[in-house]
Amino acid sequence: MAKIKTIGLLTSGGDAPGMNAAIRAVTRSAIYNGFKVKGIYRGYKGLVTDEIVDFKTQNVSNIIQHGGTILKTARCKEFTAFEGRQQAYDNMRKHDIDALVVIGGDGSLTGAREFAAEFDVPIVGLPGTIDNDLYGTDHTIGYDTALNTVMWCVDRIRDTAGSHERLFFIEVMGRNAGFLALNGAIASGAEAAIIPEISTEVDQLAELIQNGFRKSKNSSIVLVAESPITGGAMGLAERVRKEFPQYDVRVTILGHLQRGGSPTARDRILASRMGAAAIDALLEGQRNVMIGDANDEIVLVPFGRAIHKSKPIDPSLVEILRRLSI
Repeated sequence: MAKIKTIGLLTSGGDAPGMNAAIRAVTRSAIYNGFKVKGIYRGYKGLVTDEIVDFKTQNVSNIIQHGGTILKTARCKEFTAFEGRQQAYDNMRKHDIDALVVIGGDGSLTGAREFAAEFDVPIVGLPGTIDNDLYGTDHTIGYDTALNTVMWCVDRIRDTAGSHERLFFIEVMGRNAGFLALNGAIASGAEAAIIPEISTEVDQLAELIQNGFRKSKNSSIVLVAESPITGGAMGLAERVRKEFPQYDVRVTILGHLQRGGSPTARDRILASRMGAAAIDALLEGQRNVMIGDANDEIVLVPFGRAIHKSKPIDPSLVEILRRLSI
């Protein structure tokens, strides 16, 4: 393998708090080890349209505390076609980029895997997604911050729910994974979490309401993952209105509120460790791997495993929520 001299860095997919901390760590670790760094704006779109600039240590000063990504992110239809990926590769060669570090979620790493296979490009991925749904890592960059945001929001909604004796369905992100909903429910003392990993039938909904509106309670809060499998908060609320009209139902959809905000200390530290580990991996000749966190140790996860294997929900957490909601 040819010696790597210049590393390209991009963020792709949905933004996640801690991405800037990762950008900072990759940039400074690379420079510390003698590499040149090129920042690629707007993800794969910038790679196709040649939005590539030199990155120095000062480019990443004073960014660790900010949410979002200074490199921006965008969808790129062109990159889904071979011609677009060819243009991206040509721009890499134009800027003498020898390897890429890609920060993003499932879709971003899928694109990285395909690009690496077609053009023999060394790529290391960092798991940047609030959904925490990538296999091989206990935590993804942004998840802890989003979880704390969910908890903060539910705490405030509970004040209103209790004052008005209402049933609140609160929808959180997690199209294919219920980590935010389940752990958010435990952290906020919610009565239940409806997640895609556990299919919900009418009788389960009835049981949920019966358990939630016990005589000892005057309100209930249920966190719902936005997945089509769960029906979402709006769909569940409509079912309650039809089947249990005696209950006063309200819906809150947290939406993009969960994505923003200053990253927690945990996300800043995780992103910093993973960013430094990405450079270590390239120095060791690794390619087409995602940096993961397993039992607080840095691990390397092949793209194929990270993308295609489903990350399971811990069933003990489901049982804990059930016990504590009585």
